[in-house]
Amino acid sequence: MADTEGKARQGMRAISVSREYGSGGGEVATRLAGRLGWKLINHEVVVEVARTLGVTEEEAEVYDEHADNLVSKVLYSLTVLQPAMSTAMSASLTTDSRAYDQARRRVVQDAYNTGQVVIVGRGSQVLLADKRDVLHVRIVAPLEKRIAYVMQREGLDHAAAQARIQIKDRDRAHFLSVEHHQQVNDPQLYDVVVNTSVLELDSVVDLLLLALERKGARLSVPAEALGPATGMGRYPEPPGSFPPAQEAGSKG
Repeated sequence: MADTEGKARQGMRAISVSREYGSGGGEVATRLAGRLGWKLINHEVVVEVARTLGVTEEEAEVYDEHADNLVSKVLYSLTVLQPAMSTAMSASLTTDSRAYDQARRRVVQDAYNTGQVVIVGRGSQVLLADKRDVLHVRIVAPLEKRIAYVMQREGLDHAAAQARIQIKDRDRAHFLSVEHHQQVNDPQLYDVVVNTSVLELDSVVDLLLLALERKGARLSVPAEALGPATGMGRYPEPPGSFPPAQEAGSKG
């Protein structure tokens, strides 16, 4: 395994981990970073953003993987109820939100530039989408499995765990949609999507280490030579499940 992990490092700079809440994605990221000896970038984003902006971590946390939540509600209320008052507060709230977003983007980019990092969420799958030396991962699980995970990990009852999952998933999806115009469940954003319903978390880590190694081995391959057609010839005969091309074209 040590040899595999050594190969996995070659050429690859980062792993982005997107996760459904309660799927174990954060734990997978932690174990993955530990196995690789890489730095985990999770709450560190909030810490660095707070330092950059000169605010407390609690203040930075308000905007962490949120978009237009409290800000949009407050601005809407002020605009409807007290238009004159809304101008000054609108500028303040919008500036804070924009400042956080710019700082978040910078922290993710700096982490990538440093290399050997596992970045949890924060839009990293979009911000680093054009980097071939990043493995993009999404961790998912069925709702009931996630509820059981949150109940056990956070000591909540079933209803509270389900409510927390729904809120966190909604906020993260809204964040990616508003800030990056992407859908968090779009499989095209990821190299690997893993369902933890059956696989234990250490097995998921094993799979991701293998994927990291295999993607790293393809870094020198020209972009035009990548894809499922690589090394494939034509079918020896037309696929039986499709009509001949001329027949299909003749049907209205």
